[in-house]
Amino acid sequence: MTAEAADEGLVAELKWVHGMIRQDLRTVRRLAAEVTAGLPGAQAAAEVRSLQVAGPLWQLKVNCLRYCRFVHMHHHGESAFLFPRLRRSNPALGPVVDKLEADHARVSDLLDEVSAAATDFAERESEAGRARLSGALDDLSRDLLEHLDYEESSISDTLRTWTGWAEW
Repeated sequence: MTAEAADEGLVAELKWVHGMIRQDLRTVRRLAAEVTAGLPGAQAAAEVRSLQVAGPLWQLKVNCLRYCRFVHMHHHGESAFLFPRLRRSNPALGPVVDKLEADHARVSDLLDEVSAAATDFAERESEAGRARLSGALDDLSRDLLEHLDYEESSISDTLRTWTGWAEW
């Protein structure tokens, strides 16, 4: 493997994971449009549950976002391993890492809102419930896509200087 290929390996891995998340966000956007167009509440809730248990969004929430709100419970993932390493290897990234951590907390809250809105809408369909779920899905999609783009553009140069994840 060339040095250039090794340098791009960590960036490629980050983008691969983000690609899976973006794939689920396409489903989220479709679901938001279908909810707005009249998708029954039970069907909307079932699709949200499917995303939660099968997709990377759920894995991200379980493995990263939830404990980003509770720093003392960090046990793996970006907040426990990636962010401290970024801070050590490139102190100028401090404000970037601060923003990424804040983004994680925001996205975690948005995931909770999508779940709550889907459950409420499945139990009692109403126009207000439909609007709440559609809005929550739109907010999640917008904020998470912005976060992914920001993270990739902000930390890729530093990742390229690392030789692998094992150095942690």
